[in-house]
Amino acid sequence: MDKKPNILFFFTDDQRFDTIHALGNEQISTPTMDKLVTNGVSFKQAHIPSGSSGAVCMPSRAMLMTGRTLFRIKGAGESISEEHRMLGEYLQQHGYLSFGVGKWHNGRQSFNRNHNDGRDIFFGGMADHWNVPVYDYDPSGEYKGQCPYIKHPLFTNKTKKRKYDHKYQGVHSSEFIVNTAIQFLRTYDQDQPFFLYLSFLAPHDPRTMPQKFLSMYDEESIELPPNFMVKHPFNTGELKHRDERLASRPRNPEEIQTHLKEYYAMISHLDYEIGRVLNVLEETNLIENTIIILAGDNGLAVGQHGLMGKQNCYEHSNHVPLIFQGPMIPKDQHSKGFVYLFDIFPTICELLGLPIPKTVDGKSLAPLIKDPSRNLREEVYYAFHKSQRALKTSKYKLIEYVRSGKHINTQLFDLESDPWETNDLSKNPEHTEIIDILRKRMIKFRDEWEELNTYWGKYFWKSFCKKNPEYIDDKIKAISRFALKKDQFRRFKEVIRNFIFHK
Repeated sequence: MDKKPNILFFFTDDQRFDTIHALGNEQISTPTMDKLVTNGVSFKQAHIPSGSSGAVCMPSRAMLMTGRTLFRIKGAGESISEEHRMLGEYLQQHGYLSFGVGKWHNGRQSFNRNHNDGRDIFFGGMADHWNVPVYDYDPSGEYKGQCPYIKHPLFTNKTKKRKYDHKYQGVHSSEFIVNTAIQFLRTYDQDQPFFLYLSFLAPHDPRTMPQKFLSMYDEESIELPPNFMVKHPFNTGELKHRDERLASRPRNPEEIQTHLKEYYAMISHLDYEIGRVLNVLEETNLIENTIIILAGDNGLAVGQHGLMGKQNCYEHSNHVPLIFQGPMIPKDQHSKGFVYLFDIFPTICELLGLPIPKTVDGKSLAPLIKDPSRNLREEVYYAFHKSQRALKTSKYKLIEYVRSGKHINTQLFDLESDPWETNDLSKNPEHTEIIDILRKRMIKFRDEWEELNTYWGKYFWKSFCKKNPEYIDDKIKAISRFALKKDQFRRFKEVIRNFIFHK
């Protein structure tokens, strides 16, 4: 029997969909990713459904590894339920070695369920790229290692303990993650196939990289996007996140150009490091039997709509790159079908000839890989925390906003004529009917994704329906003020408990 193909998964942090040269961004240099585009299938309409946490990458990664929709993961993804089958865990059960390196944002025990080996593991959301606190694989899943440090060396000699067992001081995160992966590939001599998961911290801020990559770009020549704004047109209720404080307000065009320069430089550095892995894959004769996947956990505004972060439902924050290359994958093909990252789990299952676990909600993309002209969905749904909901079709994008328990705004964009989402049509009476249709489709997603089983869903829809009573149904009527407070308190306890556990 032929050996099943290996799986090599590159997962980037904060990489927006339009940051690959071969897919249309002429300002950025990404020769390695361009080669993946040429040799594989690119999904040009890949998305995440936004997130239930300001740290959007946490639920995004939980959805990726479970194949489940946003409100059917455990909490906001800070840990993963034992009842939810995980990708690496499932592959292990079918003979794979699952090796993880880099960022993991979903709890120590879930890492060990997903992987049976690993090295240089960072548990957390972000870090100084040149001083990342990491662990080597602990079979017990406890990861008890601690290192001393002085928090305020200018004022005291008192030491504290920080939870990690080593770091590569002065070595960039993208470089040491790749070094570890290369060592794995050069020494791997087992008969069983492998699932090698490289989870980068880049291009997440603090955006810093080797100088030669920064020198590739001149901020004065970087074009601002058509939807650059000095200020978002209204208060969404989500403008105080840490991400939004990374640039001055009102936004300064020259400052945003500098941020874009650093963002592109980080991605070019990341591209170079990924190239090193692929070179070794070729040198070791593994590339012919390896499925390669490149994806990003979420996007980023970097000045678009007057925003810096990803705590919103615009395309720059929820539209992400996704590329497949390898055996059974056609070359130089582009799919415009609507897909989610949580479709990757069932796709891998179908490509390997494995049954899709019943706990998985996603749809296999194998039909789109075979025929990129096909589509699996007519629309995609976005939901950020308790404040925003959106629906995207091939033509329209509807976004609804709630703040302080009230429905405060609606936006409608015609994506065919306005892909940058700059012209809000929602106040035009001609579009009243389409808004009603899209709202009803959102409610259908709400129920299919069991959103009203969560605090975020109850809060948003109860607030939305106060101003829009025509959408009140029995499910909304059943949500009492007491139930909201109870769910809010329960969620608060979960967050505190997980924070203490993971600290």
